[in-house]
Amino acid sequence: MSHIKALINANRSYRRFQENHVIERETLKELIDLARLSPSAANLQPLKYIISSNQEKNELIFPHLAWAGYLKEWIGPVEGERPSAYVIVLRDRQVTPKPFPVPLDCDHGIAVQSILLGAVEKGLGGCIIGALQRDKLAEALAIPEQYEILLVIALGKPIEEIVIEPLQGDIKYWRDDQKVHHVPKRNLKDIIL
Repeated sequence: MSHIKALINANRSYRRFQENHVIERETLKELIDLARLSPSAANLQPLKYIISSNQEKNELIFPHLAWAGYLKEWIGPVEGERPSAYVIVLRDRQVTPKPFPVPLDCDHGIAVQSILLGAVEKGLGGCIIGALQRDKLAEALAIPEQYEILLVIALGKPIEEIVIEPLQGDIKYWRDDQKVHHVPKRNLKDIIL
């Protein structure tokens, strides 16, 4: 298996972590640098980032996140299993006022994938969270209105096992009795037209 395929296979949506595993601010800056070097529509580079690996700041972020839409009975990681770091991905409205003639919806996806692949390479894992209380999070962190919150990346040292398996009807991920997280994926032959 190629190095990039191995990284992509290991890059799953981890939702349970060793909360006491310290992620240094310098490590987060290295991950943001990968996003900085990634492609950007019209090379506008409208993304900005708030990073947190501080427990106090992490506690301000955590309550505003939703964790796993398909796992209805699970409200999110318990204390001790929460992320040890976060990256909040923002769009600078002064760089790209709406409406804008170039589609900019791809920038944050590209940037986040770069960040997560870098995290996996460092033995970390993460989860892209788009289900969040943006207004409350902006208020909690005193984020100026100039910045639109797009996504939050939860990061940490994963403690859960995730298995990719062939899609057989239902696309929903699920957990078994041993807390192994199962992720169905479509077959390659089914997605190439």
